[in-house]
Amino acid sequence: MPKKSDIIRLRHRLDASEKAVEFVRGKDRSSLDQDEKLALALVRLIEIIGEAGAKVSTEVQFQNAEIPWKEIVGTRNRLVHGYEDVDLDVVWQVATKDLPVLTGKLRTALVRETGTDQESLWK
Repeated sequence: MPKKSDIIRLRHRLDASEKAVEFVRGKDRSSLDQDEKLALALVRLIEIIGEAGAKVSTEVQFQNAEIPWKEIVGTRNRLVHGYEDVDLDVVWQVATKDLPVLTGKLRTALVRETGTDQESLWK
């Protein structure tokens, strides 16, 4: 059984993923160049997703192998440690292509780890 902290961190990842997907809805890549707040928000949300993922137990990571744990943590590390050279094309790719897929995987993982249905997760 997962620890409560694993469930909390999975939820943090899901919340951050959903926010990032919502922030880019209806926007295009040039939005990141024109809206510094949007760019900074997306970078921060991606950092949160990676940081929370790094702290999920190896047991839960193993049970949810469809989630690319190492790649997500690696992206977070690149953003944090390479802050002076953030590639907004990569940020856009993550926010528009990777995070919508990750969101679904995180929902599935939460259902699996909590033993409840998806609707119960949001009550």
